Amino acid sequence: MFGGGSIQLARIFGIRIGVDVSWFFALFLIIWMLSGYYEDVAPGSNAFLLAAVSAALFFLSILLHEFGHAWVALRNGIPIEGIDLWLFGGVAKLGRDSTSPGEEFRVAAAGPLVTLLIALACLGLGSALSSTSEVLDNARFDDTAFGATNAVLGYLLSINVLVLIFNLIPGFPLDGGRIARAIAWKISGDRNKATRFAGVLGRFVGYGLIGVGALLLLGGSDYVFTGIWLAFIGFFLAQAAGSAVAQANFSDRIGDIRVADVMDAEPVAIPESLTAEEAETDFFLRYRWPWFPVVDPYGRLVGVVSHEALASVPPGERATRQVGTLMARDDGSSGMRAQVEDSLESLLARESLGRLGAVMAVDSEGVLRGVVTIDAVRRALRGAAPA
Repeated sequence: MFGGGSIQLARIFGIRIGVDVSWFFALFLIIWMLSGYYEDVAPGSNAFLLAAVSAALFFLSILLHEFGHAWVALRNGIPIEGIDLWLFGGVAKLGRDSTSPGEEFRVAAAGPLVTLLIALACLGLGSALSSTSEVLDNARFDDTAFGATNAVLGYLLSINVLVLIFNLIPGFPLDGGRIARAIAWKISGDRNKATRFAGVLGRFVGYGLIGVGALLLLGGSDYVFTGIWLAFIGFFLAQAAGSAVAQANFSDRIGDIRVADVMDAEPVAIPESLTAEEAETDFFLRYRWPWFPVVDPYGRLVGVVSHEALASVPPGERATRQVGTLMARDDGSSGMRAQVEDSLESLLARESLGRLGAVMAVDSEGVLRGVVTIDAVRRALRGAAPA
């Protein structure tokens, strides 16, 4: 999946911003195409500089679009693992799927709303600097020379309108497809059925784009690049939509499995008041595990302590240093814990499964009731998989 090995550029409001290697190809392509355009509509200006600025502002628009998704997701209690830019735009990676149609609709609609506001801002600024007609002429890529600023604003207006229209196409995994899924989910009451519906729409959209791309390729050399581009996008959408349908079918098979069904109901945990020396002797040397959950005096999960953390304590402090000062504290939003009544499916995207190889199962009071290992999850998934 794209974004898995992205290069981190920055962290904004605690959200990791990365770029896939394919993004550099898209950046080069946009700058190259716009350089020739600006030579015609902004004579006397530095066409390459205008193209580079336009490309940067375009990807900033994409980033703001994804921040719209991320902000609403965070407002709804959905953790954000990061935002990645890649060949076809950007993606906000959510820590979990939506739990209700309303949540799904709000998160999906937030990005297009931000894009609409950006397009209106470009139109308003361009109208204030010259006239609305000139901005719209530039947005239609009219070859008339209206100056550098209007040319850039016209391009940003047109590209954001295209992004808005494309994202609102009702085919999964586009924003329009997610909105369609939210509506179908609300009507049917079944998320997996709604996902299959949106996925089928997405496959039709993908095949449609492939067909249009093929027609453009047959139309002559002037449309070769556009045809290849549309076919490539269509292929990606059809593949992604097909994966969503397959995942929905699989979710139906594991939908009745809960965390309580696969957890080890007798977890070994270290009290946070124990000293590093006691934890080493009574737990790490005895069980030979790389880490243990840590609980407070009431048995509530408060964190996880690793053997490396204990090993970092100077020998002279090991008899007095408490585990509570060495552990990685769990604040409830780290993905380290799950409720015993949560579905098995909800565990699959937990970062803790990959990092620790387990998720802690707690009850409504936060008391540690079990540990779900990645091996237990694999066994459950193998049992649910079709023959």
